[in-house]
Amino acid sequence: MKVLWFSNSPANATEYLMNVSTVGGWLVSLDKELQERVELHNAFYYPKRNDSFKYLKTTYHPIGNRNWKLVALKGLLWEKFIDHQDLSKYLEIINSVKPDIIHINGTENPFGCIIGNTKIPVVTSIQGNLTVYKHKYFSGIEKKYLNTITPINNSFKVFLFNPSFRKAYQSFIKIQKREERNLINSKYIIGRTDWDKRITSILAPSSKYFHIDEILRESFYKVRGISSRTGGQIIVHTTTANCYYKGLETLCQALYELNEIGVKVEWRVAGVNANDLIVKIVRKKLKNKFPKHGLYFLGPLNEQQLLNKLLEAEIYVMPSHIENSPNNLCEAMILGIPCIASFAGGTDSLLKNQEEGILVQDGDPWSLAGAVLELHQDPTKAIKFGEAARSRAVIRHNKEKIVEDLICTYENILNIHNTYD
Repeated sequence: MKVLWFSNSPANATEYLMNVSTVGGWLVSLDKELQERVELHNAFYYPKRNDSFKYLKTTYHPIGNRNWKLVALKGLLWEKFIDHQDLSKYLEIINSVKPDIIHINGTENPFGCIIGNTKIPVVTSIQGNLTVYKHKYFSGIEKKYLNTITPINNSFKVFLFNPSFRKAYQSFIKIQKREERNLINSKYIIGRTDWDKRITSILAPSSKYFHIDEILRESFYKVRGISSRTGGQIIVHTTTANCYYKGLETLCQALYELNEIGVKVEWRVAGVNANDLIVKIVRKKLKNKFPKHGLYFLGPLNEQQLLNKLLEAEIYVMPSHIENSPNNLCEAMILGIPCIASFAGGTDSLLKNQEEGILVQDGDPWSLAGAVLELHQDPTKAIKFGEAARSRAVIRHNKEKIVEDLICTYENILNIHNTYD
């Protein structure tokens, strides 16, 4: 079978293009596993390069654009332009590869314009959904903070670049509109949770849905970290991003509430630096309820650094206001770390409440703080939850099963397509 991906990432080719020895990410892991079973091709955007090349067993097709500044300007003036301006390049790759099936990874990228412009069956993977993300965007931090600006010494740079979330949000809205157009035309959808199945039944009403789980980064399969400390300082870990709707304000207020009743917590936050814009906004919002003690921003970590920090944690917390199937939670689960997550999007498909961890209402810092205290004060329960979560995650993220399920899905789509073609 010949499979052509269109994705946001070079996947395994990152090693070749950037001359690095190891690269992480679920798409990289899937690339490595799937290329052993099918003839795999991957098309992706990469600046100033258009020549196809083979690395290991996958053939990669970079889509370069030397006039990217002009394209970006046209995209700002006419939002639909960016969707179709490279359609001819996509079709050229398709005609060259002649795949049996096309797989678009993500609904938010411009590759969706392929649907309806080729007779080859196209399946699209749901990663998140920006329609729902837009609805939940201001669940934790009000819209008035969008204009908050990161301090920069040069006032001209502040004027020119305006490093606030407003421009990011405006771009988000444009991409969300593109995603709506992509979904309405989709015939085949791959997802992972009850949440994405339900929303695509509405947003992509003519589509057929297939469930395929995700492969995690390789390091997380090799160790387990079940532990529970009964005394002293609680070590809590969260992996997040410099992002508006990831629940950092809930995390910070939960830590404040724990501090107020004398509970000693070391809450480590990976993926965010102390001087990031989201931290400034949360400080501004919470005022005197921003924690004075116990909050440590670790910044971006590579795969091994993150793994090491996770293994030191007593509890993992995922506080987002909206997610589909967050890999950060899945990685903590497969390590066996007792987990707390907000009941948002697809998290209840990943973690069974009071069996494999604790689900709390998103945006509720008091319940989140209480859940941290609950697991710390009952180490037997915490260990039981961690073991159950790990058992579930080992099955869910089994690499061989995921690859087999994906190939079966491709075959099912081809059978359906050939039957009704």
